[in-house]
Amino acid sequence: MAEQFCDLGGAVRLCYETFGSEADPPMLLIMGLGMQMLGWPDEFCDQLAERGFFVVRFDNRDVGRSTRIAGRPPTPGQLLRRRIRPVLYTLSDMAADAAGLLRELGLAPAHIVGVSMGGMIAQTVAAEHPESVRSLVSIMSNTGNRWTGQPAFGIYRYLLGQAPDDRDGYVEYMAGLFKAIGSQGLPQDTERVRDAMVRSYDRGHDPAGPGRQLGAIIASGDRTEGLRRISAPTLVIHGSEDRMVALSGGKATAQAIPGARLTVIEGMGHDLPEAAWPQLIPAIADHAHAADGAGADQTRGADQTRGADQAHGADGAGAGTPLSTP
Repeated sequence: MAEQFCDLGGAVRLCYETFGSEADPPMLLIMGLGMQMLGWPDEFCDQLAERGFFVVRFDNRDVGRSTRIAGRPPTPGQLLRRRIRPVLYTLSDMAADAAGLLRELGLAPAHIVGVSMGGMIAQTVAAEHPESVRSLVSIMSNTGNRWTGQPAFGIYRYLLGQAPDDRDGYVEYMAGLFKAIGSQGLPQDTERVRDAMVRSYDRGHDPAGPGRQLGAIIASGDRTEGLRRISAPTLVIHGSEDRMVALSGGKATAQAIPGARLTVIEGMGHDLPEAAWPQLIPAIADHAHAADGAGADQTRGADQTRGADQAHGADGAGAGTPLSTP
């Protein structure tokens, strides 16, 4: 389906895209730091849809075609000292965006899947908006505790730096980043990454956006206590070779969320290589289907209500207007 916009009210409008049948249970995919929704490959989304889900991916605020937030990003000194001033927004605000998108599209509750910062947002949706969540999958993410899930030393230059403004420079910089943080024990999808970076740059490039998002992560602090409130069935997935968010971050996440299960994918780094899809996609789909089976009585009413609304033409306020894809 072509890209569309959803007005959440206030000052935020999100760009989103869907895959699959609206009759299937909804699944919301949340991407990571500085990454547009294209970070979820089309084929990845198609395969989830083929397993029986209505898949929604979207641009977080401050990337792609979603709303850019006014304000300067934190300085490297503020990031190192973990003192963000001013705080433009937090992960709670980004979680409210995600929950608002589901509400406006009439898709709540949904299965929530997030990677890296998207995992942090997904966790926060489950903790602060439990009515919006059927199940949670947190991939290559952490709790915000500064002693777990930290990057390898050599990665800090990417976190504290900024990609070049020109198209070729941006693509080369991002290709270098993913070579550094990507899977070391599995084949990397070099050409797919480059293609996604070219398309992302052409869709909308704001060099300051990732810095503002990183400020939101740091300003949100340690979220461990909040994660203990999560009641949704939770699966935590982490790569054994992640140099951006160490495996200890995934372990801490699974320990913090009641009843969470941890799956470690050998050789996977901080990426979604196609070589890992035979493990990733069944794990996500099976977890969601199991949650639907366990909570059928609770979710059947929501599905019937959503189906009735769609049959009568209800599309939710601000459901968006089609926009041509790049």
